[in-house]
Amino acid sequence: MNYLVVVAHPDDEVLGAGATIHKLIKEGHKVAVAIMVSQAAARKDLSSTLASDEAESMKIMGVEKVYNAYFPNIKMNTVPHLELVQFVESSIEDWKAEAIITHHPSDTNNDHIQTSFAVQAASRLFQRRENIPALKELLYMEVPSSTEWSLDSSSNHFTPNYFVEIGKEGVETKIKALEAYKGVMRPYPHPRSKEALEGLAAYRGSQSGCNYAEAFECVYKRG
Repeated sequence: MNYLVVVAHPDDEVLGAGATIHKLIKEGHKVAVAIMVSQAAARKDLSSTLASDEAESMKIMGVEKVYNAYFPNIKMNTVPHLELVQFVESSIEDWKAEAIITHHPSDTNNDHIQTSFAVQAASRLFQRRENIPALKELLYMEVPSSTEWSLDSSSNHFTPNYFVEIGKEGVETKIKALEAYKGVMRPYPHPRSKEALEGLAAYRGSQSGCNYAEAFECVYKRG
């Protein structure tokens, strides 16, 4: 199956689904990543080598296709919604995506929220355009250091109901892929520390009877 992982920033794909991406590719699925803000200028912790860091991280996970957009960092809410949707739609069409993984809509990061809204609108493309494969699956992911900080009590928070067993090797690959982004990892107890990522994978695994897992919220699954 053709999976498209749509994220706001470089490194979000690893934080949210790095081990799952690696596992899907090993199982023979095709996975592409679409990044809305490929030049995270406001991120002081990301180096000037961001493009090469991204390429190295994708190589570690096994991703060969990346779609890069250059919407303004932490200012995606200033971009017309239609432009965001059209980029996602073009990625869906080119990749012939059958399943999409993206941010949860109540994430605390506004770029993540705008990405999720754009994906929701673009996910109907197969109903409006001929020769577009019907979308079979839509999943929301959690991004440590962001999703858990959703403080808006009026919205539905991330509630995992779909777990992918990744094993110890998957956790190690995820951490290695994240380390490729210079300046992203932090010392424990930061959520982007090695210990916290291992702990989250162990916790999600224990929730679902798995040997380490990444958790998702399944919006729908067909077929």
